[in-house]
Formats: sequence, structure tokens, C-alpha cells
Amino acid sequence: MEFLKVLSISEVINLIGSFPKLDIEVVPIEEALGRVLAENIYAPEPVPHFRRATMDGYAVRARDTFGASESMPALLEIVGSVEMGKAPTCVIGPNQAASIPTGGAVPDGADAVVMVEYTTLIDESTIEVYRPVAPGDHIMAPGEDISEGSLLFEAGRILKPQDIGTLAGLGITEVRVHRKPRVGIISTGDEIVDHATKGPLPVGSVRNVNSFFIAGLCQEVGAQVGMGTLISDNKEILHEACINSAKYNDVVILSGGSSVGIRDFTLRVFQELPESRILFHGVAIKPGKPTILATNNKTYFWGLPGQPTSALIVMFALVCPFLLAIQGVNPSFPFSKAVIEANLASRVPSVHGREDYVPVKLVKQGDKWVARPIFGKSGMISLLTKADGFITIPEHTEGFEEGSIVIVNLI
Repeated sequence: MEFLKVLSISEVINLIGSFPKLDIEVVPIEEALGRVLAENIYAPEPVPHFRRATMDGYAVRARDTFGASESMPALLEIVGSVEMGKAPTCVIGPNQAASIPTGGAVPDGADAVVMVEYTTLIDESTIEVYRPVAPGDHIMAPGEDISEGSLLFEAGRILKPQDIGTLAGLGITEVRVHRKPRVGIISTGDEIVDHATKGPLPVGSVRNVNSFFIAGLCQEVGAQVGMGTLISDNKEILHEACINSAKYNDVVILSGGSSVGIRDFTLRVFQELPESRILFHGVAIKPGKPTILATNNKTYFWGLPGQPTSALIVMFALVCPFLLAIQGVNPSFPFSKAVIEANLASRVPSVHGREDYVPVKLVKQGDKWVARPIFGKSGMISLLTKADGFITIPEHTEGFEEGSIVIVNLI
């Protein structure tokens, strides 16, 4: 078999960064949540587009409240009332005021709003003001929130619910985004049976685990996942499955067995795909070294280790950032929900020349987090649920000592 170089994690990251982005499509903002912007968005108008009160109270001239106190309140004449959603019908003159709700349009002549709790209604036409205000107090000027022409969101941003609301507030009804990657998942192995198979299972058989967390993680980063395929260790069947999956998907993820024979089998199938090119066979990480990435200029083919923990780590370390990258995101490696600092509960050794991923359990001690390494064999599916996150040991570091401050990638 052809010898293929094992790449370092940094080489793989650089390679992923060179991949072209998926096509651009226009979608209504109702369908834009979680999508990746393909271009910068600029504000077509200012927000607010009128002077807006930020407190319930009275619109006044600030100079008429100077020196006001509880012992010597300012007396102002009420000349009107601002209604929500309507332009003011009054103008504020010397020693005058108009009641105004939060969000109401400030009448001409007024340059401040005094909060209602610092006033007393003497009669229907007079208030006492017990605290002075300065010009601009409790008023949002036109464009103070968002100025016309300002950059709202940069290309590559994953749109959040609050972003959609902002777009709606500016009258933007559709956006240009990168197409969602379509992902097909293939699980291989004579020992793998359908997850719905009732037990007890025959000796040597295991239910399909990998397809489900692989699909879930793909969906978390915006991919569309099709129906998974479960096939036996048959080269011809696997070859046909890859060809068929590539017809409908941008990415095909194959989760195979853990033995050398199975890994080589997957590689041979990838090599024999039409116009295929093996980008790498092996990454200097643990677990997950036998990972493969191939392409036929139309579809990417990932070959993951079959052991659940190894496959999970490769998804976080490489595949999820890859799926974000081809959608136009500048991803972080590895992918994680968030990161926190923690004290390492025990020493974790490593080997120079590879990047290690170690699952950890987080425990709160006082005001600090403590990360307890979870050790176990890569075939143990319980490791997937015991871990709160994982730490990475860089390839040129020979482990971390007990008590070290580490960054935990939350999963």
C-alpha cells in the first residue's frame, strides 16, 4: 500500500483553511437563524430614527430643573402627553413638560426626560420636580443605537436570535448566506448492528453508536444530515455506498472499525473513488491518529476511527471546525461550546510530537473549577457521557503537572 504522510494538527488546520466555501444563497430572515453570512451587512437607516425616551417620566427643558431638590422643587406646567407610536403634538417651552412613556418620541423643545419617580403630580396641569436633569438625560438620540451605514455584522458570522431581531428592526427581510453542507454518514463493520436491535446481542456484536453523535455534532454546526447507512465490511458495497452518498452530499463521513485491516480497507476504497485525492492519512493526535481525508473535487470523504471516543474527539478536533470553515466561518480548533479555566487534579503525561485530547470531569471547589482527567479505553461509550469537556496537550509539550491551570473545552 502507498505510504502516506501523517500530518501535524497545524498542517491539517492550514489545509482546512484553504478549502473553498460553499455556494451562496439568499434566504428570508425567518429561515436565517444559525446560518453563516456570506457578506457584510450595513445599516440602511439609523436606529432610532427619532429622539426616543428611555424612561417613563416627563419631557422637559433641562435648564428648568437646575437646582431642583426635595426642599425646593421645580414647578412645571404639563402641556401635553406623548402617545406610543405617534408623533408628539406639543412643543415644550420654558417651565413646561409633557408626560412621556419609555420609547416615546421626545417633543421639540425638550432636551431631557425626568424620571417619573422624581416628580409629584400637583394637579392635572402641574408637576413638582425634585431632582435636576442634564441635557440628554434619558433620551436616545437618532442613530445613537445604530448609525446609518455602520457595519452591523461581518461575513462569516453565525446569525443568532438577537441578530435576526436586529435585521427585522432595520427592515432587512433577507440575507445572503453560505449553503448548509449536506452530510452523509456511513457506519461500517460486520460487528455493528442497528441501534434498535433488541438484546441480548450475539457475542461480538455492538449496536450502532457513532452515527448518532456524529449526526448530532454535524447538526450543531449547521449541517444537514441525511439518512445514515449501516453496511458490513465489504469493499464493493462500501465503494458503492460512497459513490451513492457523494451524489447527494458535500461531505461523507465514514466511521469504521479500529483494526489496521479496517483502516486500510477504508483507505483503499477512498483511493479508488473517481478522481479521488487522498489529502492525508493520519493526524498526529491521540486519540484519532488513523483519520483520513480525501476528496474528488466535489465531495469530501472523512474516514474516522471506529472506536467511539476516538471518533468523538476527531469530530471536535477537526470535522466540526471543517464544517464551519466551508460555510465561511473562521473556526476555532477544536470546536467547543465554550472554554473555562480549571486546575488540573492530577498529572497528565503526553508524548512529544503529537497533540493529546484528554476528557475531564469538572468539579467546583470553592470559587475554582477543578478538572479531573477521565481515563479509559477508547471503546468505552461511558466516557462520552462522563466528560464535561476535554483539555488539549500541545504536540511539543510532554504533559501537564498536577495543579496546572488548563483550558477546558466544554462539550
